[in-house]
Amino acid sequence: MPLLILVTLLWAFSFSLIGVYLAGQVDSYFSAMTRVLLAALVFLPLLQWRRTSARSAITLMAIGAVQLGAMYLFYYQSFLLLSVPEVLLFTIFTPLYIALLYDLIERRLSLWNLAIALLAVSGAAVIRWDSPSGNYWLGFAVVQGANLCFAIGQVAYKQFMQREQALPPRQTFGWFFLGAAVVTVSAWVILGGPKYPQTTTQWGVLLWLGLIASGLGYFLWNKGATQVSAATLAAMNNALVPAGLLVNLLIWNRDADIPRLALGGCAIALAVILNERRNKTRDNPHGAYRST
Repeated sequence: MPLLILVTLLWAFSFSLIGVYLAGQVDSYFSAMTRVLLAALVFLPLLQWRRTSARSAITLMAIGAVQLGAMYLFYYQSFLLLSVPEVLLFTIFTPLYIALLYDLIERRLSLWNLAIALLAVSGAAVIRWDSPSGNYWLGFAVVQGANLCFAIGQVAYKQFMQREQALPPRQTFGWFFLGAAVVTVSAWVILGGPKYPQTTTQWGVLLWLGLIASGLGYFLWNKGATQVSAATLAAMNNALVPAGLLVNLLIWNRDADIPRLALGGCAIALAVILNERRNKTRDNPHGAYRST
């Protein structure tokens, strides 16, 4: 849980940095590729090639190709169609995808997981529900593509690491970024255009997004995902909405409805707290009745 909170704070800056400094100014495919390659540089020196079986390496590459590679292709395109608040708004459906995918893999339907995800979605919806722009439906579809890729990747990594507990994450996570690199480099070669960063600020933003937000962020987020329940993971995906909007307001002075921000943030926090308390009660049923 602390890891997910830390990464949420880290990623809160990403939406505004992309929307302000990169979207429409730097080729989206180049941005996605550069970010992934920089992230790969963080973990490739740690990669122990002989310690990972071919099957595990291919699985990790496939997860990275979907969760990060394909997700970034959708994600960066969405900023060409939508404003930063709209992109944030449309990410609210990720918890639903996570809850439903996790239950599909487990061949069961958990009404509790679905309820927690819906509570988190309702909280994010309270925060941002603006009138749609001209690219509303196309932008909505593109963001849902990113959401679905991110959800599939999170669930797949959580399931994989539960089966392969002997694998050291730091020494094997480089495979994740190699898979993402295959997708983003291919996309840039085929679809990219000659729009490169022109200022030191733009290069600085790419360095931050690649080395810190992606390199460190995705490792810590996926590690945190293996330490919490599916419902908590689903709810935490929407904690990024109030955090991202708060950063957008405080630094870039964008308009935001503070009461709605507070109300929606409380709903998301409530979803996480309720699920964590339920998990603790199930793990220690007698402790639930102790006086405090």
